[in-house]
Amino acid sequence: MIGDHDTRRRPPLDSGAYPADPRTSAPRRRSGLNRFLGGSPAVVFVKLLFLSVLVGAVMAMFGLTPGLLFWQLYDLARSLIDLGLDTFHDFGRWILAGAVVVVPIWFIARLLTVSRER
Repeated sequence: MIGDHDTRRRPPLDSGAYPADPRTSAPRRRSGLNRFLGGSPAVVFVKLLFLSVLVGAVMAMFGLTPGLLFWQLYDLARSLIDLGLDTFHDFGRWILAGAVVVVPIWFIARLLTVSRER
């Protein structure tokens, strides 16, 4: 594969550091807040504002409100939990029925093994 070996090209801007500080010629490090937000606070605020307006408009077109969305997600989670618990109820019966037989046999086998090792 042929790579681009042009040394005159500048590194990409999102390389983790800002352009060099003219006083020290060392690359400036991004602050913790900028790293956390993914950019300057003002730019992130404008992006979030734009996306909020866009998502709000789409939700209004479909007649969704945050409360309605919350209750629909709640009902979905509740029905999935109920379905899963019914399955685990049957599965739990199988476990208990098998454990009544398996655990005493295992316990007796352990007692016999320990008594032979002495």
